[in-house]
Amino acid sequence: MKSKVTLKEIVGTKIIYAILLVSYYWMWARRDWHDYYDVIQNAVVMFTVVFFLIQAVRIRKYSKEEKDELAIQNLRRTDAIGLKIMVAAAIVIAFASAVKAIDGTMAGYALVGMILALAVIRFIIFCVMDSKGV
Repeated sequence: MKSKVTLKEIVGTKIIYAILLVSYYWMWARRDWHDYYDVIQNAVVMFTVVFFLIQAVRIRKYSKEEKDELAIQNLRRTDAIGLKIMVAAAIVIAFASAVKAIDGTMAGYALVGMILALAVIRFIIFCVMDSKGV
């Protein structure tokens, strides 16, 4: 792990955080049970612990390195776009819940799905903006 930690790598790992969130929501919201769910839960917990430890080391290393100001500005622009997308999606989910088009569990799945989609969209937008030097 002697390579330099980039902001692109830090942003990309947010997708894994979102996948973990979706996994944990699935574990909490499901209403059935199968024997193999224990294996899935234990694997997700172990992966989460190992991933957080590795990320702590990488983020600590990144905080000691010189910052790329253009990449930071691109990330701020990307976050502004992501905020607008998230607000629009949250309004749609809230309206669908209000008119009883979806129930609470489905609204939860829609919210965590939106977070996962937003993490992927954020990474794609950031990579495009960073490669073009916008």
